[in-house]
Amino acid sequence: MNTDAPLLAPERCGKKAAGQIPCRCLIVEDDPAFAELVGGVLTSADVEIQLADSIRAAENSVAKDSFDLVILDNRLPDGSGFEFYRRLSALRPTPLVIMITGAPELAQAIALTRNGLFDYLTKPVDLDALRSAIARAEECRRRSSSDPVSETLVGQAAGFREAFAKLRTAAEHPEATVLLLGETGTGKDLAARQLHAWTFQNTPSPAPFVALNCSAVPSEMFEAELFGSERGAYTGADKRRPGLIEAAHGGTLFLDEVGDVPLPQQSKLLRFLESGEYRALGSTQAKLFRGRVVAATNRDLAAEAREGRFRQDLLYRLDVVRIVLPPLRTRTEDVPPLVEYLLSELCQKYSRRRPRVRPDDLEQLQKYPFPGNVRELRNILERSLLHTPILDSWLALDRSWLPAVDETRLTNSKPARRRELTPLEEQEYETFKRVLIEEGGAIRRTAARLGVSHQVVLRRLRWWPELRDAIQAKPD
Repeated sequence: MNTDAPLLAPERCGKKAAGQIPCRCLIVEDDPAFAELVGGVLTSADVEIQLADSIRAAENSVAKDSFDLVILDNRLPDGSGFEFYRRLSALRPTPLVIMITGAPELAQAIALTRNGLFDYLTKPVDLDALRSAIARAEECRRRSSSDPVSETLVGQAAGFREAFAKLRTAAEHPEATVLLLGETGTGKDLAARQLHAWTFQNTPSPAPFVALNCSAVPSEMFEAELFGSERGAYTGADKRRPGLIEAAHGGTLFLDEVGDVPLPQQSKLLRFLESGEYRALGSTQAKLFRGRVVAATNRDLAAEAREGRFRQDLLYRLDVVRIVLPPLRTRTEDVPPLVEYLLSELCQKYSRRRPRVRPDDLEQLQKYPFPGNVRELRNILERSLLHTPILDSWLALDRSWLPAVDETRLTNSKPARRRELTPLEEQEYETFKRVLIEEGGAIRRTAARLGVSHQVVLRRLRWWPELRDAIQAKPD
C-alpha cells in the first residue's frame, strides 16, 4: 500500500469495483445522427446502450428492462420528454435522467431539477458538458451500488493515512479486538464499518454488523441487551430474547461509547472478551462467540481507570489494536476533498444540482477548528445547500458558525466569467437579462416574474456585471 498517495473515496480514484456490471443506458432520441453522436460519447465510458426513437418505444424498453441512465430528448414525435420524465421518476430503482433539448425553457428546467432531474443540456450540445454529465452520473451509480461506508473515509493527511493503514492491517486478523479512539464526529462508527467490510469481504454470505451504543442502555438492562435472556429471567421476560452477541455471531460486534459501560457490568464484559463465552440471563448453557469485537470511545480510558471509573484489566483486554482517528483541525488539507465528497453526497440525497464553493469560503472552512469534526462540516454543508436557491451556481455558505467572518470578502468576490457558464447558466443569464430589460431594471417585479426572491436577482447582478451594463437596475 502506498501511504504517500491520497486516500480518497474509491470512485475518486477511478477504480471500478470488482464484478460491477456496466452502466445500462437508454437513449430516447428521434434524430438518428444525434443519437449516434451521443452513443459515440457513451461507448468510451463502458456503457451498454439501447435506443428508442419515440415515447412509445421508450416505454416498451423500460417495461422490459431496468436502466441506470436515460438520455432523453424533450420533443419527440408522440409526446414530450417532460411528461415521460414523470413516469421515469416513478420507477424503482429510479434511473438518472439527462435531458437534452433544442428548445430550452427556464421554467421547465427549474421544475425538472426540483423533481430530481440529474442534468439539463441544450442543443447544440457541448460534448465536454455531456461527457462531464455522464461521468458524474456513473459516479453516482457506483456510489449508490457499492458499500456506502467505504466511500466516506476521505483524506490524505499523515494522521489519517496512519489510521487508514492500521485499519487495513487489522482487517487481516479477524479475531483481534480493535479499540477506536477519537473525538466526537471523527468517524469512529464509519471506521468500524469499514473494518468490518474489509474483514469479511471474501465471505460467501454477508456477515452481520451489530452495534450497541453503551451510553444509551440503562445499567439494569445492559446484561440482557448484550447477552440475551431466557423466558422468566426477570419480571416481564415472557419469551426468550437473543442478545446482540448472538446476533453478531460470525461478524462484528461494535461497542460504541464503551467508556460508558456501567462499572458493575464491566467484569462480565471482561470475561466475555477473554474467553468468547457468554450465557444468556436465566440460562445455564454457555455459548461461544466467533467474530470480531470493535470498541470505540471519545474518553481517555487510561485516566478513567486511574480514577476508578473503568477497570484497568478491561482496558488491557480492549486495547489490543489501537487506532486513533485524528480531529479535523489537525488535517486541514483534507477539508477540500471532504467538502467535495460530502457536498456531492448531499446533492444526491436532495436531488440537487451541485453548486460550487467559493475559494474564500473554502479558505474560511480550512481555518475553522471544527469542534464537531467531520460531522459538523457535513451539518454546515447540509444547511448551506438547503438555503441555496435551486438555480444558484455557488453554494450560499451558512456562516453562522463563524460570526466574525468579514462579509465584504464575499460581496467583493470575483464574479463568474461568461466563458465559464454551463449551457443552463447561459440560458439563465439570458432570461434574467430579458426580464430585467422588460421591467426597466425593477428588481422586485423581475423577481416576481421569474418566481425567485429579489435577493436572487441582486446576486445575479453581482455575479454578472454584464447585466448591469445592459440595463439601468433600480430598486423598487
